[in-house]
Amino acid sequence: MSENKEKNNFAYIDGANLNNALKELGWDLDYKKFRIWLSDKYRVEKAYIFIGLIPKYKNLYKYLQEAGFTLIFKEVIYDGTGKPKGNCDADLVLQAVCDTYENESDKAVIVTSDGDYSSLVKFLMKKSKLIAILSPSSPKKCSILLKRTNAKISYINDQKDNLKA
Repeated sequence: MSENKEKNNFAYIDGANLNNALKELGWDLDYKKFRIWLSDKYRVEKAYIFIGLIPKYKNLYKYLQEAGFTLIFKEVIYDGTGKPKGNCDADLVLQAVCDTYENESDKAVIVTSDGDYSSLVKFLMKKSKLIAILSPSSPKKCSILLKRTNAKISYINDQKDNLKA
């Protein structure tokens, strides 16, 4: 069942990218099922979600932690329209690079459709540390920059029947 023989793999999840992409596809993710699936399919021992910290979502954060995710919060700023922005890209990259250099994990799964992570993907591939990119977007909307890395990309939407809330 598992695609990977290593037993100590980490997932690095861009929380906003995951949530927004699946909303655009019209379905809600059951994070408990998703966490189990990551463990079963990719042997993910630790799954980080990088997410903006907004106090009114404390129940969501509690649910995600109870589902088995490690949350890494980013302070949120608000744009001119009052829309929150908690850009977590640098935090995700830094955590993945630190874990790689400190040999904290065997391999990594990156959950995003954002091309800003293409440099991280290339780095992990060079170090033979990448299992796959899990794109929450449709193949049309997954960044061409990620596709050009030639990394394995799987689409979470293909697991909709197993992972929807």
